[in-house]
Amino acid sequence: METLNKIWVFYRDGFREMTVGKTLWAIILIKLFIFFVVIKLLFFPNLLSRDYDNDQDRAEHVRKELTK
Repeated sequence: METLNKIWVFYRDGFREMTVGKTLWAIILIKLFIFFVVIKLLFFPNLLSRDYDNDQDRAEHVRKELTK
C-alpha cells in the first residue's frame, strides 16, 4: 500500500509542477476529442438506424450480410 501511495504522490507532484506539459496535455486531449467524436460522426454514421425502423429489421439485415 505504501508503494502505491508513493507512486500517486510522485505523479501528483509531477503534474502540479509542469508548465509546458500542461499545454501539451491540453493539445493531446483536444486531438483525442477530434479523433473519437468528430471523425466518428463524419465517417461512421449509424446506417442501420437510418435505413431500418425497428430492431427486427436491423437484425435481419445484419444476418443476411453475415451469411452472404
